[in-house]
Amino acid sequence: MRILIAGGGEVGYLTARRLSREGNEVTIVEQSPERCAHLEEMLDARVVRGSASSPQTLREAGVRDTELLIAVTDSDEVNLLACLIGQAESAAAVKVANLRTHEAEHWRALCAVVGLKIDLIIHAESELASRLLRVLGTPGVSDIIDFAGGRVKLFGMSIEEGNWVVGKTLAELDRQGPPKNSLIAMIFRGPEVIIPHGSDVLLPGDQIYIITRAADIEKVIGFMGLQSKAELKRVFILGGKQLSIWLAQALERMGVEVKLFERDAARCEKIAQVLNSTVVVHADGTDEATLIEENIRDASAYLACTNDDEDNIIASLLARRLGAKKLVALVNRLNYLPMAQRLGIHTTVSPRLHAVDRILQFVRKGRVLSVTTFREEEAEAIELVAAESRYAGRKLKDVRLPKGAIVGAIARPGGEVTVPRGEESIQPGDRVIFFALEKVVRELESAFLSEPPRRPA
Repeated sequence: MRILIAGGGEVGYLTARRLSREGNEVTIVEQSPERCAHLEEMLDARVVRGSASSPQTLREAGVRDTELLIAVTDSDEVNLLACLIGQAESAAAVKVANLRTHEAEHWRALCAVVGLKIDLIIHAESELASRLLRVLGTPGVSDIIDFAGGRVKLFGMSIEEGNWVVGKTLAELDRQGPPKNSLIAMIFRGPEVIIPHGSDVLLPGDQIYIITRAADIEKVIGFMGLQSKAELKRVFILGGKQLSIWLAQALERMGVEVKLFERDAARCEKIAQVLNSTVVVHADGTDEATLIEENIRDASAYLACTNDDEDNIIASLLARRLGAKKLVALVNRLNYLPMAQRLGIHTTVSPRLHAVDRILQFVRKGRVLSVTTFREEEAEAIELVAAESRYAGRKLKDVRLPKGAIVGAIARPGGEVTVPRGEESIQPGDRVIFFALEKVVRELESAFLSEPPRRPA
């Protein structure tokens, strides 16, 4: 596929790297000469220097022959203009735009009114806000991700010293009688990613992900030695950007006491006009004396949501030392994600990585329903609709999956959900959730999405 990416920042770079590795013909438009040099060195893609809002630049980049235009610059206005130019120059091009403005919904409506067809508008922060709210009231759980319309849940947790599962193999855990439809799907151990088998041992410091049916998630959380629910009473939020405001508004509706810290006085005044019961504090929320004065001890959660990764990580560690129970940090640099986990930050979110996931889901074959990337793109959870392939109808124990891939769950069209064992089989039309190392994703998708070769008549 011929793909044109407007914007060579982190989202554009990550998207181009994945799509070019998957055999697509990728061109990137980037204005910064330094960034262009970096992209040319790191990627197997054509790089065109210039503004993505310039018709001439986009023509030079081949917009007229482009099949897919992905607009992911740092400017919403440029992204919208790039899509407008793409529509004028190439009526056949499918268009994707990443927007940061809190008026994203208004732009969706306006585009429809004026006839600007953008096939996918991504607004990562609003989507991440709902994902964060799922985990704030569940102690020890770092993430909860929905599949199959919410019928399947994937949750992450850290293995702490003293947990009864420490030192046990997965086979030993299975003999202890966990809820039937559950499976440890991935283990992150330092820099290593493990798609586990029965002989793998759980160690302190491991970050694991467990898949189960929605109806069984509380039982599985309890089996793993965690408390399934805790009352959210007081939440501290660092930073006054849009994500923080959305989170504060949602927490207000839940009756939670919220304090939001922002250094900019003028921004504080604007935020105070938008929020109802949230206490907006004009102060440095990374300052120890300030946090103690505002009574952070025993706060239900501390959410570090500034635009500075280092501030967010350091502030989270300080909040943990001062007694906050749940730590959440917004982290955009992928190489910081494993470090943040090892430092004991319970939950990390990345708007950039989320945007890349949404793009990959959209670009891949129509039967791919969702893509979730973990840490530094080391592993993926892929939800797809199984085709009539050579694997359909065969028992899983007789199917040779690529090494580094497992079937996590199967959701049948009739509503039945199972976390399968070897006797189960995948039927055409099933929603299947796979877990795979990044290097085998393409092979896995080809196996389960492609039609079997027809025999000659």
